[in-house]
Amino acid sequence: MTPVSSPLFRCPVFDGAADPTVIHRRGTNEWWMFYTARRATLVTGGVDWITGTRIGIAVSEDGGASWSYRGVVEGLDPDGSPALNTHWAPEVVWHAGQYHMFLTWAAGAAATWEEQVERGLVHFVSDDLQHWVRAGTVDAGSENVIDAAFALVGDGKQRLWFKDELDGATTWSAVSEDMIHWQLEGLVIPKPPHEGPNVFRLGGWYWMVVDEWRGQAVYRSPDGLEWTRQEANNGLILDAPGSGIDDATYGRHADIVTQGDYAYIFYFTHPEWQDTEMANGLEDPEQAVREQRTSIQAALLHVEGDTLICTRDREAPVSLDPALL
Repeated sequence: MTPVSSPLFRCPVFDGAADPTVIHRRGTNEWWMFYTARRATLVTGGVDWITGTRIGIAVSEDGGASWSYRGVVEGLDPDGSPALNTHWAPEVVWHAGQYHMFLTWAAGAAATWEEQVERGLVHFVSDDLQHWVRAGTVDAGSENVIDAAFALVGDGKQRLWFKDELDGATTWSAVSEDMIHWQLEGLVIPKPPHEGPNVFRLGGWYWMVVDEWRGQAVYRSPDGLEWTRQEANNGLILDAPGSGIDDATYGRHADIVTQGDYAYIFYFTHPEWQDTEMANGLEDPEQAVREQRTSIQAALLHVEGDTLICTRDREAPVSLDPALL
């Protein structure tokens, strides 16, 4: 049986929605999805379909069952920056009476990875999810960090986890007392290489999922400080194909919304990408567009003992309830 609502969302502008994060807009029935709006229809033979991206917005008024495009986030570039910059992987949370966004930012729209060697995390705040004010940057101890995740764990500290590109694509953390000044803690998850950490609590454990580009690797912790890789299935979920439309390949860069004793995991797929080199796109532009396009999907998570279980083929629509957060 084909799962319902598959795919959950495709960006109507560039067809490249990636790195989703989902949050309830307080005081309303709306759920907002922020995502990296990759320019999947751009064919240059370079990587500038991944750089030079904006942050897209999709909104659901039916608990996440269906989503409507709502434009892009404005005001994320500093004065004097190039006209087109790179915005990636927004982490959006409600904390201490405000919405916070931790954005991966880089100058320009590089055509090769060698042209863009500096990336960092920028912190914004908002009262309504629509209007964002720059609060500062995160000193993460490296010139190339991406993919922030924020959570409070066992020690109650305000903590970010992120990928350090210069340390072989590993996860590090930093803490802050005021959400402005950040102190680097150090390495959290070593190799194999990965990106896109996301931290949440479910079934009596803290969990971290990271994208290994072959599925999501799962790590478990009693306190959110010391992590152990899950043993089942080599520690992976979303590695086996789903049966839904655009879901027959591994799930990438995920976000989790907990709902009591279960959770939804939102992720994206490259439905037609055969892991070829995108530089070949100039030889076959139509193939490049097909392989570059993405879809947002959702699956279910629950815990059995000390194991995180993923049910990829849902039989019911997404049904988010703010009372269960």
